[in-house]
Amino acid sequence: MVQKTGTAKGDSFRLCQRTLIERQQIMTTSIDHTLLHDQRVNCTSIMTAMTVGDYIELVDSAYQKRGGLAHQRDALKTTTARRIRSRMVDDIVKGAVLPPVVVGVVANNDFITSIQEDSTPDTVAAISSDYSEALSIIDGMQRTTALLEALDQDRDSVEERPMRVEFWIADTTESLIYRMLVLNTGQVPWNLSRQLQVVYAPLIEEMKGQVDFERVLDTNAGERRSKAGEYAPDNLVELYIAFGLRKTDIDTQETLADEFSRLDMTEALSSHQYRDFFYPVVQMMVDLDKAFSRFDADIEAAIAAQVDDTAQKLKKGRSIFDSKPARIGFVVAAATTILGRVGMEQDDDPDATNAKLAGIQSSLKALIDKLNGYDSDELQTFLKLDVLSERLYGQKRSAVGRYERAFFDSAFKVLFEEDFEVPSMEPCWRA
Repeated sequence: MVQKTGTAKGDSFRLCQRTLIERQQIMTTSIDHTLLHDQRVNCTSIMTAMTVGDYIELVDSAYQKRGGLAHQRDALKTTTARRIRSRMVDDIVKGAVLPPVVVGVVANNDFITSIQEDSTPDTVAAISSDYSEALSIIDGMQRTTALLEALDQDRDSVEERPMRVEFWIADTTESLIYRMLVLNTGQVPWNLSRQLQVVYAPLIEEMKGQVDFERVLDTNAGERRSKAGEYAPDNLVELYIAFGLRKTDIDTQETLADEFSRLDMTEALSSHQYRDFFYPVVQMMVDLDKAFSRFDADIEAAIAAQVDDTAQKLKKGRSIFDSKPARIGFVVAAATTILGRVGMEQDDDPDATNAKLAGIQSSLKALIDKLNGYDSDELQTFLKLDVLSERLYGQKRSAVGRYERAFFDSAFKVLFEEDFEVPSMEPCWRA
């Protein structure tokens, strides 16, 4: 009996010992797996550690063109929020460990493939040297701000302290934005426009490669649109939001607490609607903008010459897409025509949707070819800018911005419904 008990105790001890060894092996295996691949959005995740000083240097270099860490959430100004923020900074100075900051990287496919073979330190070094301008903080802006304040308070003790950083590496901005929207579920609301602006640097770079802009303006240098095909980055971000939500009445202060907005954006990203349809739609807008504005230089020269007051009465074609409501109206009308209204998507047959886009592009090209054959007077007659001015400004209205967005949405829907075969823009302006 004693022997059996001893055997039982021995078996229990060996079982417990084996369990501990297995747990240690599992933990060791988990720690080694600092590199994981997200098959849902085709991203590679790397978890690592670096000093606070190295992290701040890495992030700051990504934002030098905008003068530092821009587009972070505004610091909350309530008394309670200030106390919490002050406590976070104080805790960092005293040695607190923060949750990992998530940094997004848009890289080429060769680099992404090499990640599987290189060590984590080599990968991080390559990111720092080759992709510093393609970085964006997609989760952790407030922590980064707190780290900066902690460095100001006590650089000697904070600068060399280790912190965890997770890199999300993808070949498209689309994947990073999708990941950002998912990461911030349930957190303090952050307005939709500002969230997208966090990753807007690589987004704008990606758009430059997909769309033939005349120029993307540097708003920090005070540049303004002076001819067709020029747009500010913020304008393009607004179009990005409008396309995903497929509505003109977008509020850039709208928060992601609006789950329907989050859902619509996420679904657009997950179905690759941005990659396949958004860029072609923006290109169509740019092409039409240029066609409407072909004689603007002549009009400006006539105004400068001041031969008579006739030139003063002429209006530049560029003025149509100078208007934010016009840009948003065109993009929303195009998105609705190609994809259908939200909740009534027509993407069951991708081939049919692609064929619809191709048909619209062909019809627009035919219209632009016709406009390019017009002289200045004929183009002025086609644009009917006097009718547009009367419809927009002929009488006083409340909620002018909302009226103009709805107006241009209806106007450009006519253009799409008529397959761009209109004798002039008057039917559109009178819709």
